[in-house]
Amino acid sequence: MPTTITPPPFTTARLDALPLEPAYAEEMAAVLADPALYVFTGGGPPDPVALRSRYERQSAGSPDPGERWWNWALRVRADGSLAGYVQATVRGPRAEIAWVVGTPWQGRGYASEAARGLAAHLVEAGGVRELVAHIHPDHAASEAVAAAVGLRPTGEWEADERRWAGNPPVPGAR
Repeated sequence: MPTTITPPPFTTARLDALPLEPAYAEEMAAVLADPALYVFTGGGPPDPVALRSRYERQSAGSPDPGERWWNWALRVRADGSLAGYVQATVRGPRAEIAWVVGTPWQGRGYASEAARGLAAHLVEAGGVRELVAHIHPDHAASEAVAAAVGLRPTGEWEADERRWAGNPPVPGAR
């Protein structure tokens, strides 16, 4: 079980996953500005003030001491821009994960790269042994990301989203 509120950063081949900070709100509001990002999840683009408030709450951590809210902003190393985020709600050896990559950065493999990096990081830094994601059945791109992490659809549903689950490989295990 992770013991810190602030998650350790991690990197992938092209991305730096930085612990989420309220200071990222203005730049991230621009990343998340396309209404197309909310077709399957509902809601709409956040304004920077509301996003800063959300990031302050998320950075403070879960009120439940047995649960960790770990959130990272994704920075593209090549140009220094923020491109989206990944997040995990960690409870014991299980983590519910999610990812969002802004429209201008989609189609480049960033979401799958970030999700695979997140899964590996959660195993190594957080002791996670089971991953779960909830995905709308018409969201083929998110289904592809989930599959890239090794998740498979289950018969379980939460609202209008299918539960995907899997066990990431443990380093050194056979």
